[in-house]
Amino acid sequence: MTLPVLRPHPLAPARNGHQADPLRELAQLQQHMNQLFTSLLGSDPLSTTAGTWTPLADITEVDDAYLVEIDVPGVDRKHVTVEVTGTQLRVSGEIVEKEKVGWLRHRTRRVGQFAHHTLLPADIDSDHISADLADGVLTVRVPKTETARPRRITVNAG
Repeated sequence: MTLPVLRPHPLAPARNGHQADPLRELAQLQQHMNQLFTSLLGSDPLSTTAGTWTPLADITEVDDAYLVEIDVPGVDRKHVTVEVTGTQLRVSGEIVEKEKVGWLRHRTRRVGQFAHHTLLPADIDSDHISADLADGVLTVRVPKTETARPRRITVNAG
């Protein structure tokens, strides 16, 4: 059985007689959460400034291929590079910031350099990889080799 972790109230006196600092604890918690997000996503989720960041992606396996779908809203296809070396797929590019008219009051859209790297299984046909960009999603289709595709085997009656 797991017991809950009990912590003193933030305003309660600490054991050594000193008052706890809730603002310092909140700043430490935010720093810790940013480090966790950076380690998981490869970028600071709160950063919207130019810099290399990792876009969100899904990798799906279908009978004849692997599909890598990467969210890159606002990117122009001429600013995207898709490369494969062995079994490593590298997608990189840039979302160019548009010229703004007026005062920018708040920004949450990402701009700047991005990169997504993934390892694929060894059973890929790298000569027939295709990439399509539509509605802010880059879809990279990585076909499987003939030997990796599922085959239906006929069962004979004995």
